[in-house]
Amino acid sequence: TGSRYGQRPPSRGERRPVLKLLRGRMVRCYAALMDIQFTKMHGLGNDFVVVDAVNQRVVLDETQLRAIADRRFGVGCDQILLVESPRHPDTQFHYRIFNADGGEVEQCGNGARCFARFVRDKRLTHSDEIAVGTAAGNIRLFVEPDGQVRVNMGLAHLAPAQIPFEASRQAISYSLEVDGQALEIGAVSMGNPHALLLVDDVTQAPVERLGPQIERHPRFPRRTNVGFMAIRDRGSIDLRVFERGVGETLACGTGACAAVVYGRVHDLLDERVRVRLPGGMLVVSWQGVEHPVWMTGPAVTVFEGRIDLDRLRSD
Repeated sequence: TGSRYGQRPPSRGERRPVLKLLRGRMVRCYAALMDIQFTKMHGLGNDFVVVDAVNQRVVLDETQLRAIADRRFGVGCDQILLVESPRHPDTQFHYRIFNADGGEVEQCGNGARCFARFVRDKRLTHSDEIAVGTAAGNIRLFVEPDGQVRVNMGLAHLAPAQIPFEASRQAISYSLEVDGQALEIGAVSMGNPHALLLVDDVTQAPVERLGPQIERHPRFPRRTNVGFMAIRDRGSIDLRVFERGVGETLACGTGACAAVVYGRVHDLLDERVRVRLPGGMLVVSWQGVEHPVWMTGPAVTVFEGRIDLDRLRSD
């Protein structure tokens, strides 16, 4: 088919001619098309825009990331995930995560499962075991025969400096003053920081009130995710998570792992725990310190599309 000038429309990734005024003269320049292909996915309702940055050039600034994540004027998502070429010889891919506010973060468990499903579905790999590099270190993803994805999330970190969290010494719980009230919290890193609060009933937990205040508490210098957990029995918990840079989401994989670690160090939970989130259930296993945390759950593709970055509404 031809364009209005009798030429075929440019395809994705081509450079198209544009006219610019340069030193008083109109000159013909070429500009790369500002569109990228993407896949919309979710893990228990925690939703993502996943972009193949291996086979297409992708450079996104914070304004563009926020515009993509906008649920009214963009595609809408909790996070944008970039699938990149490996940066380490022991990995097959590199995994980058950007929150809806445009900030890059270290780790995302639900996103990791979608990452595994994406690279398999797009035939970027045929392996059932996928080694992936992240800002928090390497992780291993396993695609199970039933379609579930099992993730080795690596070690949990409890030392304040590794979270990071300002405390004079490591403890299993800390007192945190919020709005004149002393709260007992746990602090765990799963490659990203988490504050955990034990509550009687997650449906009545003050997520909207306390979540933003704890997220930006000065004792968490990089801000934090905030989990509100209720223990049903030694093998089951309920959990709601206020995610850093996003707000409350339907599910948080690293939050589920951090909650199980916090329950285990208090000897409230067994090694294998069912974590019920608003979006569904994850299974988390942890044998203890010096052992990795394992998480198993679904990953679902919703639709595919193409984003014209020039047409996205910016801030």
